Amino acid sequence: MASRLEQDLSCPICCELFRDPVVLTCSHSFCKVCLENWWEDKPLKTCPVCKRRSSKNHPPMNLALKNLVETFTEEKGQTAPAAEQTSPSPQQPECSLHSEKLRLFCLDHQELICLVCRDSRTHKDHRFSPIEEAASDLREQLRRNIKPLQDKLKVLDESRAQFDEAAAHISLQTKQTQTQIRAEFEKLHQFLRDEEESRMKALREEEEQKIQNMKDKMAALSKDMEALSKTISETEEQLRAADASFLLQYKTAEERLQRCPLVEEPKIKRLDLIDQAKHLGNLGFNIWMNMKKLVQFFPVVLDPNTAAPDLILSEDLTSVRKGEKQKVPENSERLSDGFVDGSESFVSGTHSWEVEVGASKAWSVGVIGHVQRGADTEYGSWFIRFTEGKYSAFSLPDTDKRLSVKNLQRVRVKLDFDTKTLTFTDLDTNTVLHTVTDSFSWIVPCLRTSDAPLKISPKSITVTV
Repeated sequence: MASRLEQDLSCPICCELFRDPVVLTCSHSFCKVCLENWWEDKPLKTCPVCKRRSSKNHPPMNLALKNLVETFTEEKGQTAPAAEQTSPSPQQPECSLHSEKLRLFCLDHQELICLVCRDSRTHKDHRFSPIEEAASDLREQLRRNIKPLQDKLKVLDESRAQFDEAAAHISLQTKQTQTQIRAEFEKLHQFLRDEEESRMKALREEEEQKIQNMKDKMAALSKDMEALSKTISETEEQLRAADASFLLQYKTAEERLQRCPLVEEPKIKRLDLIDQAKHLGNLGFNIWMNMKKLVQFFPVVLDPNTAAPDLILSEDLTSVRKGEKQKVPENSERLSDGFVDGSESFVSGTHSWEVEVGASKAWSVGVIGHVQRGADTEYGSWFIRFTEGKYSAFSLPDTDKRLSVKNLQRVRVKLDFDTKTLTFTDLDTNTVLHTVTDSFSWIVPCLRTSDAPLKISPKSITVTV
């Protein structure tokens, strides 16, 4: 590798040690031949390095630089090994056609060439540049070209970080869901254990009662049998007596038999046995009927994967309130500004749900979805909302109808795909607040709150046999 001194004593054009160096007014020096070749056919005589125009067409010789190069060459010849003097520098490859060192870069062919190549027909009228300038320009161009790839890599790296966060969030969701599932099943298991114990207790009590009843009946029966046995024994004893004695006691024996009439034979009745039909009949159904007091059905369940980061949902996903901003994945379905969607979308049938708005100072209750406009499908949203102390019916793009209602606490939303009707009702007064008729094709419930909770009300469960 060339030393720093050797680099300083080399011509910027040919990259070799100066030969007959000349100096321009800008203080840059070049080999006389290299500069003349560089200026050949150029209307303006400019410095190949700084592009400053030269005030002289024939610049003076730089004698000091020439002497310095000669001194350096002599010293190098005395100290350098012979092999090093004769072998070409590995940093300066030679032209494969002319065995000359590659000193220039052809901008048209985008390749390194020697001075002979430059003057050949192959590169006639081509543009050339010193190696250093060409390398600098092309490096800058390559940096510009690689910038979009670097930006893309940065975006992909951010996406990978989001996927890592999403994977961690999935694990957290799994643990939370497992905990809530176990808690719900434990509640049901405890109910079943209590129900089992209650029914077993009722069975044991009936068993004790009816066994005691049998014991009482057996005690009474034993008493009757004892009396009969005594009468029979006494009568049989008189029968074995002598005739005179038998006749003397006959009247007494007859009266004894009259006082002990034949008792009615006791019978076991159905009610004396365990009422298995009461305990086993429709057992599962009866348990389920009792379970209705424990479980609730909600027509709308909220989807935490659509909730804005600053919303907190209840464990059963039926209420939502404003809270501290959470670290959640930025999936495409996630909403902002305090909104959350229902977990199920509707495309047919009739659906209704009720929302308790309570003390929230700013809320929206409604739906978002698609409507069919001829061959086109358009996005739409329809809400009853409360903001700045006023109630209104709002829908996109900018419809906002004031409502003359006060202290609205509960709102029912009813969607009927058969009649293509969406109705909002004040439940406390059973007053229709707003009705929309449109070509609904896809609808999902949606809520928004800025503070206090909004709650989905449960539906009553009925069973028809």
